[in-house]
Amino acid sequence: MTNYQWSITNNQLPMINYQRSITNDQLPVTNNQYPITTHHTPNMPNQIIFTSEAPAPIGPYSQAVLAGNTLYISGQIALDPDTGELINENITEETHAVMKNMEAVLRTAGFSFSDVVKCSIFIREMGQFGTINEAYGQYFKLNPPARETVEVSKLPKNVNVEISCIAVK
Repeated sequence: MTNYQWSITNNQLPMINYQRSITNDQLPVTNNQYPITTHHTPNMPNQIIFTSEAPAPIGPYSQAVLAGNTLYISGQIALDPDTGELINENITEETHAVMKNMEAVLRTAGFSFSDVVKCSIFIREMGQFGTINEAYGQYFKLNPPARETVEVSKLPKNVNVEISCIAVK
């Protein structure tokens, strides 16, 4: 059951704060003219997610941050989490390694690829888009997330692909 906290705003319209997501059709309405709107009030501080099953960060950032029911995963590259070596024999292998690292972070936080709502893909050569897309697509068979793919001039450790994502429970 959702816990509601009522408050009155400066314009005296009722506002509702909730502790979990609910859909608009589940919201109570004060009258037909002024529906109640929602504002998320976090109950706990952000949680830093770390797993040894994915590469340790190579800079001042976290593998992921869980904020409420939303998980923000930093860009993953094709580093072997055990050896720290790059996995980049070919772009297909490199993309699969990136996705496996992402999967390890998702799993550690209690999420899966089905919870991913947005991905950002950074690639060094747009000519590899089709091959990267084919490997990436194997992880999102149903209801793929929103995403963009951007060609960049250089990526950390001179990798060919880096992918970040946002997941929501």
